Amino acid sequence: MDAKIGKFFESVGSFFSGGDTIPWCDRDIIAGCEREVAEGGNQEQKSESLMRLSWALVHSRQPEDVNRGIAMLEASLGSSSSPLQTREKLYLLAVGYYRNGDYSKSRQLLERCLEIAPDWRQALTLKKVVEDRIAKDGVIGIGIAATAVGLLVGGIAAAVTRKK
Repeated sequence: MDAKIGKFFESVGSFFSGGDTIPWCDRDIIAGCEREVAEGGNQEQKSESLMRLSWALVHSRQPEDVNRGIAMLEASLGSSSSPLQTREKLYLLAVGYYRNGDYSKSRQLLERCLEIAPDWRQALTLKKVVEDRIAKDGVIGIGIAATAVGLLVGGIAAAVTRKK
């Protein structure tokens, strides 16, 4: 019985917290990636360093880092040399928009990503997380609206009762 109650509270907690499994990245890793980019190297090394920095930024807990990562990826998307590189950038952009709470944009990018690689598990998993989040936000929104309507109807009923 206690296990069932614990599972119930865990599921309610994950419902409201989001409960996604996308990794986070801390400032130390971002700083290391920034140093790597600054050190330079040939064009291929610089491109790989920029991808690692973009990955770190969109996985950050800091919204300004996520926005910076999104800007870097959007600026470099047109210069992708292969479908694989485009797929990676689209996926990272989707992670960034998910972190920013723009779930519809994230889903859109994931659909583009899956056009390139339909069986890519990482993108399929994130798409499910995004769609679950969109559905969850819809349910919460409906609950808030229903509560507001209930309060309004209750207020009107109380006012009508007082007048009689």
